[in-house]
Amino acid sequence: MPRLLLICCVLLSSLLSQAQQFEANWESLNKRGIPTWFNQEKFGIFIHWGVFAVPAYAPIIPNSGDSYAEWYWYRIHNKQKNFYDFHVKNFGSSFAYQQFEPQFKAELFNPDQWADLFKKAGARYVVLTSKHHEGYTLWPSEQADKAWGRPWNAVSGTPQRDLLGDLTNAVRNKGMKMGYYYSLYEWYNPIWLYDKKKYVEEHMFPQFKDLVTRYKPSVIFSDGEWDISSAEWKSPELLAWLFNESPVAKEVVVNDRWGKETREHNTGATYTTSEYGSGKDASVVWEENQGIGHSYGYNRNENLTDYKSSEELILMLIDIVSRGGNLLLNVGPTADGRIPVIQQQRLLDMGAWLNVNGEAIYNTTAHTTPYQWSTGKMPEKKGASYMAGYSIAKLTEPKKDEAYVEAFFTRKGKDLYVILPRYVSSFTLRDLPIAAGAKVSYLGNGKTVPVTRKGRNLVMDLSKFRPDELPSKHIVLKIQNAGSF
Repeated sequence: MPRLLLICCVLLSSLLSQAQQFEANWESLNKRGIPTWFNQEKFGIFIHWGVFAVPAYAPIIPNSGDSYAEWYWYRIHNKQKNFYDFHVKNFGSSFAYQQFEPQFKAELFNPDQWADLFKKAGARYVVLTSKHHEGYTLWPSEQADKAWGRPWNAVSGTPQRDLLGDLTNAVRNKGMKMGYYYSLYEWYNPIWLYDKKKYVEEHMFPQFKDLVTRYKPSVIFSDGEWDISSAEWKSPELLAWLFNESPVAKEVVVNDRWGKETREHNTGATYTTSEYGSGKDASVVWEENQGIGHSYGYNRNENLTDYKSSEELILMLIDIVSRGGNLLLNVGPTADGRIPVIQQQRLLDMGAWLNVNGEAIYNTTAHTTPYQWSTGKMPEKKGASYMAGYSIAKLTEPKKDEAYVEAFFTRKGKDLYVILPRYVSSFTLRDLPIAAGAKVSYLGNGKTVPVTRKGRNLVMDLSKFRPDELPSKHIVLKIQNAGSF
């Protein structure tokens, strides 16, 4: 009998520990940890889509948030010159932002085509703006229409379609995970403007729970948190519900934007975000998010030179993964539901590289150091997480007197991947205790690379292969059984 009682107590304790496991405070929430799938998948697609895709305009100001087309309403409301002059000239001073909504038709939206593109790009997860700061939702949110006193979601509004739900189904049918960007605040929501406490309790809370309960996201990218504290947002309470009671309690991953004091904190519960930043290192779980151009929302004002090249994007992914992070790369669809062809081309180029070299990216961990630098003076690196003006492409350009990145490293168990930013006829891996029986080969074609040991250096002879014989420009060398250093 005592044995049976002991077993019952253990089972009851186990059940109780599973139910209401986390309390509504950061100390408790930070004990959860971040589900491991997130840091293994490495590459996701961000999608900024909403009414802002109709004016689709921002000035071109490199390394500035003023280049964000999705902030159009806020800029014209504040009569910011670059935006307001454009608006008055083309639409008139009396034309209200809400009048753009009838032109947000999404008539060419094909969720299966989008999902197929993202799959071919090599993405493992997708994050769509369920609602940006304008408050317009891409799913049938009862709270949106009620608060705004008009049709202000994609089902009651002009598209007459659950854009979010349709894309969610298409993405999951392709085997990818689906997540949502969700803005906590809304610039001009009538409730927000006169009673923030009421907004949080009667608008944001039920709306957020509706989104999660209906569509079961794997990722929540929160934003718009900066006006008030996480206590005023009641973020710990909301996250306790998410981690304990929601249908995605075990799987969901959330970022660090839950109050004006929370960015780069609470790393046990949230991953760290970097936005057009220089990124972080493997000591934290982090994600860099950027657009292919300067803007997230589609900007008709951007030209070809404003877009990163495919090579730059591939280098960006390699760099971020070598430092233990994820890349969330944004596309900005048009108001009629098309992903611009140039953005599609960039994604397909990335997918072609990943199809050959994905082994060195997915499910890898960071090496003890992300790079091998050449000799010379080390360049200065800004550590900003927002608009850092950071370019890994520039750091890999050979220079006469300044050090540059010669190679990137990633690991998988005892195997080491050496990723070269360009073809060289000979590469010397310096000062690494590579195991004696290690084998070096080209990833993708599997051909063995001749090597010579010189002390702690390993000289790899690549001269037998012409550049056009290699599987890609950014060459990946796999060192099997390199060791556990």
